[in-house]
Amino acid sequence: MDTVVLKFGGSSVSDNIKLNIVADKIKDFYKENNVVVVVSAQGKTTDSLLKEAHELSNVPNERELDTLLSSGEQISMSKLSILLNRLGYPAISLTGWQAGIFTSETNQAAVIENIDTTRIKKELEERKIVIIAGFQGINEKGDITTFGRGGSDTTAVAVAAALKADKCYIFSDVDGVYSTDPNKVQDAKKIPEISYEEMQDISTEGAKVLHNRCVDIGKKFNIPIITKSSFNNRPGSVISGKIEDTKVKSIVKDDSIILVTAKQEVYTPRMINRIYRKLLDNNVFINNLINKSTSNLEIQFTIKSAEFNKFENIISNEYPKLDCSYKNISKISIVGYGIMNDADIIVNTMKILDTNALDILNIQTNESKIRIIFKDKLSDSILEQLHNTLINN
Repeated sequence: MDTVVLKFGGSSVSDNIKLNIVADKIKDFYKENNVVVVVSAQGKTTDSLLKEAHELSNVPNERELDTLLSSGEQISMSKLSILLNRLGYPAISLTGWQAGIFTSETNQAAVIENIDTTRIKKELEERKIVIIAGFQGINEKGDITTFGRGGSDTTAVAVAAALKADKCYIFSDVDGVYSTDPNKVQDAKKIPEISYEEMQDISTEGAKVLHNRCVDIGKKFNIPIITKSSFNNRPGSVISGKIEDTKVKSIVKDDSIILVTAKQEVYTPRMINRIYRKLLDNNVFINNLINKSTSNLEIQFTIKSAEFNKFENIISNEYPKLDCSYKNISKISIVGYGIMNDADIIVNTMKILDTNALDILNIQTNESKIRIIFKDKLSDSILEQLHNTLINN
């Protein structure tokens, strides 16, 4: 009997009515398969828990934050298991650590190092539906760790790889991967098939479709990932090894970026190295570093807005003389394997940027991606113009 892994996102399990819809989908798969289910926290539970934590502390202790946030997925798994058992389908819920998911020590962004599938396989042999809390595991200290926002996707694909499952389905409120955010551009098109490489770029550049690390795992273990909607039966998108050259697949606009300008009267090259190292040691990652220093320190770089509180806390405590200013900016990424072989893509992109007099901070290109970081926050109309020119034409 084949084994399939089904992951259901927060919108899919947000209330008891939707849990019944999810249960119906699980029942259909259970007829002919061993079924492992991975669930996210219900609705906006994680956001609510984060808000409450930050009301207690501007920079919550990360170990305790992981313990708090992991509870959301545990509520989802137990409620779904209660429902399935009532419906006559044997189900058992397992936390990340009960499921044997062992991780690195890093809180908030742990990496799965090993999965001991003994318990999962035992329950499957008894024809139970195994429901696992996503987004979490346990480190060698015995502490709960989490994988970052969207990390339930990574749990699902990693479990699929460990079990040598035939397929991994990612169910959400969107029925596939789109050429851009359908909430921002009405003419966004569903992509029936996309390669692991292209999907990695789309996820890494800020699209909220899949957790980027889950695509890495899918590629490494050749696990087909199918993204579908929990609320309809339309075909979704298949992420696999197939690559199609010289075509823009997706355009991603990311507004969750902060441009930091840091100044200080004294400057030595070691100062930049020390600041950079201090931030890395605290898992704050900076990008697009520009050193404008001569006799005075003056540097610019970008950080993710989710890391802002932690960043500001480190700077104020460790470098009180460093004068920092902040600005919200946008990044647009044009993704498609082989797109640099078509000069018209970059030419037409630059025409749109020139027509709109957009101020560019940085441009990076490679075989599958054009990444443009701007000095300001852009309206979604720019995204629509690029989509109409590069994809709709």
